[in-house]
Amino acid sequence: MSNPIHLDSLNCRDIVDAAAWDASLASILSAKHTLESGSGPGSDFLGWVNLPERSRNDIHAIQEQAARIRSESDVLILIGIGGSYLGARAVIEALTPPFHEGFEVLYAGHHINGAYLQALLASLEDKRVSINVISKSGTTTEPALAFRVFKQWMEQRYGRKEASRRIVATTDASRGALRLVAEQERYARFVIPDDVGGRFSVFSPVGLLPISAAGIDIAALLDGAAYMHGLARSDTPDENPALHYAVLRDALYRKGKTIEILASFNPAMQYIAEWWKQLFGESEGKNGRGVFPASVSNTTDLHSLGQYIQDGERRLFETFLLHSFDSDGVVVPSVEDDTDGLNYLAGTTFAEVNRNAWLGTSIAHAEGGVPNASIILERMNARTIGALLYMFQYTVACNGYALGVNPFDQPGVEAYKSNMFALLGKPGYEALSAELRRKLATVNKSSK
Repeated sequence: MSNPIHLDSLNCRDIVDAAAWDASLASILSAKHTLESGSGPGSDFLGWVNLPERSRNDIHAIQEQAARIRSESDVLILIGIGGSYLGARAVIEALTPPFHEGFEVLYAGHHINGAYLQALLASLEDKRVSINVISKSGTTTEPALAFRVFKQWMEQRYGRKEASRRIVATTDASRGALRLVAEQERYARFVIPDDVGGRFSVFSPVGLLPISAAGIDIAALLDGAAYMHGLARSDTPDENPALHYAVLRDALYRKGKTIEILASFNPAMQYIAEWWKQLFGESEGKNGRGVFPASVSNTTDLHSLGQYIQDGERRLFETFLLHSFDSDGVVVPSVEDDTDGLNYLAGTTFAEVNRNAWLGTSIAHAEGGVPNASIILERMNARTIGALLYMFQYTVACNGYALGVNPFDQPGVEAYKSNMFALLGKPGYEALSAELRRKLATVNKSSK
């Protein structure tokens, strides 16, 4: 089986010399040992490591449920936030043609916006609908609010019994509010493994059910992830792209490059970047440490953020996420009146123009002081995307341990929630509510 992913770091050589590389390699190998031995913080959440192999036992049940959803519905509404929806959306949007007709997966519960929810509900009036609600606790504010609205809507539309048949809950095995509701209403249920955190859950039913419902081959997705798991066992960067990427990121961070930009030249990769930002941001960003993850979609963003990348502060490094620039079937036509001056491209495919845009960008940014590497996918299919997502998971676990943080918790996520609950008057938050309102009154008074 050929390696579906190649990592080219040539444009980092000017800043990452042999000594820097060796120092980071030693650090990452030590972190890799911590990960593989299960001796580091967060070791209770290492179930993702062999999840591609474990989840093969669930494939038949997931595919069967997905087939039923597709046969009975025109739309699956995926209700979840963060890791409960980003992995599935990343895979679905990467592998589903834009503007396709037929079965759709749409999303709710990933923000708090009533106008969006109203518009989504209005769009479903003439469509058959199923729901997959995903939450370990069932009390996370954004999906819980959306599910409350959708549950009522489904029961009013279909009746309680039929609505229950059309709702699938992916939740905790034995506890939580959603688990309780799912038992009471007799929803079909899938389990979020106890030893897998949300942002590492794409290879569990959390990601696999909606991905399968979208018509994507989840067996191939798991095969790719399992193949990358095999490569990740190697301590040789040339044989292990996850290790290579982790060493490179560590070396650049030590050189003061504290912002990483994931840049693609294909809009289908937008949600891979969104998933990547959550994975790396929540895993590394602790105790005043970590690389800040950002993303751009080129060539669109070369006309906006491109200026900053080329000439702004030099704390940046860039990772291009690419796939084969094979012909996409669109060729630049020749015209008699060459007013736009593009006849020199006549007969050239858009793919070739795009490839040269990447090459030109990588050279310009490197010369402008932004070292960059390229992750090149053999092709855009389920196997390759599975390998890519697993590679990112393994990389960030090693980078987190090398930074001296727990890659598998997210204590900072709770700060805004406590404040929001207090301001909304949730029982038990009265003292914090009073404190926050005093602060707000002081701010408002000083701003007048």
